Amino acid sequence: MHPSSFTHKVGLGLRPPHYSFLEQRPSTEVAWFEAISENYMDSRGRPMEMLQLIRQDYPIALHGVSMNIGSPEGIRLDYLQKLRDLIDRVEPFIVSDHLCWTGTSDMNMHDLLPLPFTEDSVATLVNNIDFVQTFLRRPLILENVSTYISYRRNEMSEWDFVSEVSRRSGCGLLLDINNVYVNSYNHGFDPHYFLNHIPMDRVAQVHMAGPSDYGDFLFDTHSTDIPEPVWNLFKILAPQIRHLPILIERDEDIPDFHELEVEVMKAVYILESSHESERSIEPV
Repeated sequence: MHPSSFTHKVGLGLRPPHYSFLEQRPSTEVAWFEAISENYMDSRGRPMEMLQLIRQDYPIALHGVSMNIGSPEGIRLDYLQKLRDLIDRVEPFIVSDHLCWTGTSDMNMHDLLPLPFTEDSVATLVNNIDFVQTFLRRPLILENVSTYISYRRNEMSEWDFVSEVSRRSGCGLLLDINNVYVNSYNHGFDPHYFLNHIPMDRVAQVHMAGPSDYGDFLFDTHSTDIPEPVWNLFKILAPQIRHLPILIERDEDIPDFHELEVEVMKAVYILESSHESERSIEPV
């Protein structure tokens, strides 16, 4: 199913605590589900059984956390083969990962590590993205990540870096509004300026989540309800993203399915209430 058919359709991250509820095949307000790719690669047990059951009733997106697209060593072929096998089984409408690096060829750090915003990084990413898209025989969508440090050797802003990678590689963007908010707080920039300076025509999917507030910085835990600043950015963006698949994420302190369904319905309401015509985002 193509994302353009998802007008006002909001999805939810598929998580094991909700398996028992979903295997009853209830009627829900959720239009689609996103599964973490690595949780189902090489799986033969309950996770894959549940994914295939849910796939019978809902479109599925696959979202990876270990592709290591920013690695100067290139992308592991064994990883890509497992991902392609999963794609063949599930037939997702989107395959995505993160604009970051996750370790070396023989060590996975199990974290989404920031890249320096340099021409060298852009060149590495463009080469890796071309290789992955050719191997998978489909477009790759990459997400902006939350960060807590910045590199002294940065040559450009995050929004220019994201834009240049997408322009030169042809990859789509997964716009995580929560991550924009987290980075704006941690690094002291205007989130509206970020959103005004990325190519919205390259955005293929949108994520929404809630961070943890540690006072001096925000930490991207996906463990809380979506905060009002993120909802406010979403409201401003709504006219421009109403045709895109929107996802509500929750990875820690996962509540009852119906509690997350309320956030899904709130997002749908905002999209349906937004103006039909696109409008630009004005800095505050």
